[in-house]
Amino acid sequence: MVSAAPGPGRPRNADIDVAVLAAAQRLLADVGYESLSMAAVAQAAGTTRQALYRRWPTKADLATAAVASMSQAAQRVETDDPLADLERELDAFRRGVTRRNGISLVGTMLQNAADPELRSLFRERLVAPRRRRFRRILEHGVELGLLADDADLETAVAACAGILYAQALAGQRPPRDWSVRVARHIWRSCGGAVPV
Repeated sequence: MVSAAPGPGRPRNADIDVAVLAAAQRLLADVGYESLSMAAVAQAAGTTRQALYRRWPTKADLATAAVASMSQAAQRVETDDPLADLERELDAFRRGVTRRNGISLVGTMLQNAADPELRSLFRERLVAPRRRRFRRILEHGVELGLLADDADLETAVAACAGILYAQALAGQRPPRDWSVRVARHIWRSCGGAVPV
């Protein structure tokens, strides 16, 4: 769930939710999390700060809800080709993280002074669901006999995201075929064979 449940009284206007999340996404891309303000989001969405606070009581709540709402994970259904599924999931991850100010939002999570609520919501709404999807894909590979029964899936899941972050820290842009290359690397590390 990415927004607070509506309280008693008038039904909540879903159009405001959509406008606010879209405005928050644009502002996060333009100015980053640190410079994001509830007032600026309300103005950009054509609504009031009170309307925002009724839905998202804090900036951390709104920011993580805005980023989580961009997910298209529900459209990526599991198939009987978990290597292709892994490539698709990695590509979605790459596109999300390499959006403007995407890496800087991740960097904010690693700072000692990071808002604990922001860090907790980021992990709950973004990191944990992505890790579960990576793990489920690899588990499916094991179930189908395509990966080793004793594959170190925990390390493989960490590598799915870690490789991109390591490249970003080194100043390297992911190449066009990044998702395919990383999926095959991880697949091999788990005992799988890849197409020639």
